[in-house]
Amino acid sequence: MSLLLVIGFALAVLGLALVVQGIQLQRAPLRAAGIGGIVAGAATAFLSAAFVVVPAGFVGVMFNVFGGVQDGELGEGFHIVLPVIQQVTLYDVRQQEITLATTTGDQINARSLEGLDIGVDVTVLYQVVRAEAAKLHQDIGPSYVNIRLRPQIRTAVRDGIAEFNAASLIGSQRAELQRGIEGELSGSLESDNILILGVLLRDVRIPTLITDAIEEKQAAEQQVEVEENRRRQSEIAAQRRVIEATGERDAAIARAEGEAEALRLRAEALRDNPDLIQLEFAQRLAPTVQTIMLPSDNNFLMDLRQLAQPPLPRTDAAAP
Repeated sequence: MSLLLVIGFALAVLGLALVVQGIQLQRAPLRAAGIGGIVAGAATAFLSAAFVVVPAGFVGVMFNVFGGVQDGELGEGFHIVLPVIQQVTLYDVRQQEITLATTTGDQINARSLEGLDIGVDVTVLYQVVRAEAAKLHQDIGPSYVNIRLRPQIRTAVRDGIAEFNAASLIGSQRAELQRGIEGELSGSLESDNILILGVLLRDVRIPTLITDAIEEKQAAEQQVEVEENRRRQSEIAAQRRVIEATGERDAAIARAEGEAEALRLRAEALRDNPDLIQLEFAQRLAPTVQTIMLPSDNNFLMDLRQLAQPPLPRTDAAAP
């Protein structure tokens, strides 16, 4: 379409130049050629308005001067329309993003639940509903981003920030804030045929005073945790020493009980067998003692040295 328009404009300019030259030189053929070029250029430009190509990821919304916005969107590809009578406006129906941040000069300033100033950079992913582009064009128009989307994002972010304390916005509740903003945007823009695909909180800036207080609190909590770990380790070590002492005590008691039981059994054995007393006594004698005790009705001691001496020679009776 743009190429045909350029060609038509070039033909018209060339034809106008030929007409001027023909008038100056008073040559009728040049004037006729120039008029033909102007007519051809105008026809080409007119025809260029009759051809519409919808790019990939776009839809075309047709406006008819006699009937207004037409129902149904033009899909991707080549289309023929009536020049002047029908006009086509293209809408991007692919996934798009809008960022409100410090770098773009339109960051969002809000107040937390306790009234502190909070700075927020946010990116919103959105998409125009393909089948409702004509309705969007009729209700808002091509400037829907500035007219509807951008102001609604600011409102949703401010409303969401107002429900949280400043300290919680850099912690676990940041994800909750993000979900809340996404839900509010989805509900408010649904009637405008704008689909919210996601909300990304790029940065949440809280006052430095709060940040320092949070850091001090975290440092104190970490120190408490360290001391708690040390206390637990001391308790474990003390419990281990108690267990070891208990084990040693039980072992000593067991040894003492075993020795006592052995003595009791020995005493019972000696009481039931008195002869064992002499055996016990003999076993405790020094190795050099050569005397043994033999049990009998009348206890006596035997001198082993006498047994060891050779017998005396036997003397016969007096010789005859």
